[in-house]
Amino acid sequence: MDKSYYPDGIKIVYYTENRIPDVVDFELRLREEEDFWGWDIDEKYMQSVRNSFRDRSFDNAISLLAYVGGKVVGRIDAALIPTRLDGAVNAYLDWICVIKSSRHKGVGQALLSELKKILKEKGVTTLVALTASNEEAQKFYKSVPGSEMKDTGIWIEIR
Repeated sequence: MDKSYYPDGIKIVYYTENRIPDVVDFELRLREEEDFWGWDIDEKYMQSVRNSFRDRSFDNAISLLAYVGGKVVGRIDAALIPTRLDGAVNAYLDWICVIKSSRHKGVGQALLSELKKILKEKGVTTLVALTASNEEAQKFYKSVPGSEMKDTGIWIEIR
């Protein structure tokens, strides 16, 4: 995937090292709109993020960004999880976030749709997520086609 375009000018691209400044801008804008983020954007954080693009242990990570009007408005991060339990490769949805001022405009669904396409190409059939406990997040996850709430997580079928 080089770029995928969705309605309303939503462009989905891979998060690559050269896009770190765009992501930092996104995270700063997140903090302006909602002040509950649990990490500081300091040099240690920046170095960890830069290092992740050279560290082979991140080879199974998939990170996508949603742009509208040249700015990141959403992000999704997942990881492939190979298991010998049944010889399958599943995926874990680590994070999906849309800046508050861009919510309810299809950004989250576009990110999830693109992730599911990528996972399907990789032979993944199930995406597992732990859902945030806030009402807005719960509403989003319940709206995802092919999802089913199970225990404390969500299993999303990749079709």
